[in-house]
Amino acid sequence: MYGASMETKVGITGIVGVLGALLGVTGWLWVCWVLCLAADYVTGTVVACRGGQWSSVEARAGIWGKLSCMLVVLVTAVLDMAAGFVLAYIPALPIVYTAWLSPIVLVWYMLTEVGSILENLGELGVKLPPFLVRWVAVLQKKVGQAGSHAVPEAKWQDD
Repeated sequence: MYGASMETKVGITGIVGVLGALLGVTGWLWVCWVLCLAADYVTGTVVACRGGQWSSVEARAGIWGKLSCMLVVLVTAVLDMAAGFVLAYIPALPIVYTAWLSPIVLVWYMLTEVGSILENLGELGVKLPPFLVRWVAVLQKKVGQAGSHAVPEAKWQDD
């Protein structure tokens, strides 16, 4: 973008600003996750083709697996919306909901995809820093622990 005109820079900034306002943080997590899904599918396909092991059956299974993950994230988003509705419009229900599920699930799935992308790149001969693979694994474990610890907090209050 160094050589881009001022109008181009302003236009891109405006588009990103509008998308940020419309999507919010969780929306950007969705965008990043979908990009990771696509990158994993492409790198996995390249690995399979290079190894002479590409199969339409396996490719479809990969797509169905990714669609299933999308359904899980969609379900968590619906649960978050339902909890938000309950908290905002039904104050008589004594619910404490301190963690939103969909961002945690999105980040966990995103880290899963990033780990798979790194694995695919490694199989393609890309030299990866060893700490990067470990870092992604540790992050995914920590996000999973955060999600597990958040669940007991979502409980009914005692009168």
